[in-house]
Amino acid sequence: MRIALYARVSTKDKGQDYENQLRDLREFVTRKASDGWVLGAEYVDKASGKSSDRPSFKRLFEDASRKEFDLVLFWSLDRFSREGVLETLQHLQRLSSYGVEWFSYREEYLRSVGVFKEAVLAILAAIAKQERIRLSERVQAGLSRARSQGKVLGRPRAAVRPERVLRLRERGLSIRKIATETGVSAMTVQRIVAAHG
Repeated sequence: MRIALYARVSTKDKGQDYENQLRDLREFVTRKASDGWVLGAEYVDKASGKSSDRPSFKRLFEDASRKEFDLVLFWSLDRFSREGVLETLQHLQRLSSYGVEWFSYREEYLRSVGVFKEAVLAILAAIAKQERIRLSERVQAGLSRARSQGKVLGRPRAAVRPERVLRLRERGLSIRKIATETGVSAMTVQRIVAAHG
């Protein structure tokens, strides 16, 4: 089994070196050699884990899609991704969709190999669902608060009187000309014309 290593340190982690993670991961692969584990590529990022826009992280997924390795071994889940449960789950599921397993060195229960694979994914999916619900609740609470403070939400109303649009239309101007003349979009002009027959 070809093993890819992924290590990451944050740009804010002063004095931290990803070599510490790699040393542990390499030793672990060596110990698992009797199970057929063979060290393959190493992917290293020195970047925040709050975004998937990391050079080695992207390359890891490109190589995974070409099945250049069988398993990704990372030091801990927060070294792999800190984007939130939903996004992290999607990354792990993407690896699985490529036929690539994943394994957290520090968190024995977080791995896609073994008897608990489905349980781990189910738990992560449940946490991700709760995270989506909480996000939706926070958005709704924010909108409700804005409304209670008298803020007008949604797209601004067209700054043109329908009577003016209709008069210009009666004079034979095209929708586009009326839009130019009144300073609103052609769609707005069309809506006004349609609403007034």
